[in-house]
Amino acid sequence: MKAPQSPVVIIGVFLSLTVALYTIGVWLIFRLSSATPLMLSVGLAAILTCLLTRTNLRGLGWHWGPWKFHGLSYFLPLGYAAVAYGLIWASGVGGWYDSAFVLEQKESYNLGTWSNAAVIAFHFLMTATVSFVLLLPSVLGEELGWRGLLVPELSKLMPFTGVALVSGMLWAVWHWPLMFMGLYGSEATPFIYQLVCFTLCIVSMSIIMTYFRLKTNSLWPAVIFHMSHNVFLQKFFGPITTEKDNSAWFLGEFGAVVPAILLVLATFYWRKGSSEFGKTQT
Repeated sequence: MKAPQSPVVIIGVFLSLTVALYTIGVWLIFRLSSATPLMLSVGLAAILTCLLTRTNLRGLGWHWGPWKFHGLSYFLPLGYAAVAYGLIWASGVGGWYDSAFVLEQKESYNLGTWSNAAVIAFHFLMTATVSFVLLLPSVLGEELGWRGLLVPELSKLMPFTGVALVSGMLWAVWHWPLMFMGLYGSEATPFIYQLVCFTLCIVSMSIIMTYFRLKTNSLWPAVIFHMSHNVFLQKFFGPITTEKDNSAWFLGEFGAVVPAILLVLATFYWRKGSSEFGKTQT
């Protein structure tokens, strides 16, 4: 039986393929006006890496894992998004709710006779179910690479803190070119401010998702967490908030509030992860 490849080799091949496929993914953004191929490219890089290095594809974490972590992965992003935007609305830096957005949803859902409150509730329900499920292909594509392959291989080389921070920074840096090109982010705040807030957000998410991945040995909690984060911030809380003059400094992944709350949660999971996975995994 052939000895397994070194984690260093596997990680090197994966990162090389990720960079190569990234250029194709970015090109397709301009051709198709969709980021889905770019997200899928990370998963393709992971699968090709397994084939080239003769690494078992089962190691990507396909088994379902404990149900309680799936529930936690779904409701935790909903919880911190609700807290973040509750603070934003209460403080007045953003308003509840954007009547133009609600009117747009009335027309989109063909619910012209419904009250605004009923339309908001219906849109939340659709966001939490249909929109959530529709994110699965693209998010699974990303997570196959970052949490499916990269996290387990890094855990063979370093303890929890290193795994979470290295994988988180690589994940953040993967987004940076999109921000440099103006495809991702806000035009209302300085670029460096957005970069800091976004990177803090992504690395904090990585700490939580790394813990879930190592705790369950399953890819799916990270997939669900990522889907929940994206759908509630991007499809509900962000669009429904009325923006004011300085709102961009506080809203979403590129503002201060969501990353700050995530940092608190990440500190909690960093302590748990450091205690439970303080040594390299074999």
